[in-house]
Amino acid sequence: MKKHLVLIEDEPAIRDNYRAAFERRGYRVSAYGDRASAYQALQQELPDLAIIDVGLGDEPEGGFLLCQDLRQLSMTLPIIFLTARDSDIDTVHGLRLGADDYVTKDMSIDHLLARITALLRRADAWAEALQKPDELLRRGRLTLNVDRMTVAWNDQPIDLTVTEFWMLHSLVRHPGHVRSRDQLMEAASTVLDDNTVTSHIKRIRRKFQQVDDRFDGIQTAYGMGYRWNAHEV
Repeated sequence: MKKHLVLIEDEPAIRDNYRAAFERRGYRVSAYGDRASAYQALQQELPDLAIIDVGLGDEPEGGFLLCQDLRQLSMTLPIIFLTARDSDIDTVHGLRLGADDYVTKDMSIDHLLARITALLRRADAWAEALQKPDELLRRGRLTLNVDRMTVAWNDQPIDLTVTEFWMLHSLVRHPGHVRSRDQLMEAASTVLDDNTVTSHIKRIRRKFQQVDDRFDGIQTAYGMGYRWNAHEV
């Protein structure tokens, strides 16, 4: 069965070009030009992956709002922002809202398709894992349910996206060992630039700090990457 992509883009010519490119690669594509019509359809049926422009019609941040709405429907739906807005502020904001990736429209279609393939492959692997007995990973006050992809700190749930979960899992598996940005990308089965990886790590930290302002589980190894604090084991 063809994977179902949803594309939300307000410029008709751009929307048609991307739709045609995705369909040539064997995807089933539903395309919408505004936030309202997209959300109405997505409430009825979630796709395998959503691709969202930030500015939608007369809503300069309509894509950000739609991402928030979709995260209420599913914490695991792969979401990619595809936009002409390339500022670091917009990138970080998009990731904070729960997107798995943020790319600009000057990226080649082949590179974009590689990112889509990686996210879909990861989603399939997670769906298969749900069929197995739960695997728990405990590190002191931290508990990761690998199969259900849930995280708790001091028994309080932490809501992470799929990308964030696998990056955290990579760090927690070997406390004290540095994981490079490339290794974190590999663990999350995605293709990101260094700044995007950094934004994901900051967002993970912030979510833990919301339930424990003394959280120090993720440490930066400057110039190398990140590690899980061995003292938290």
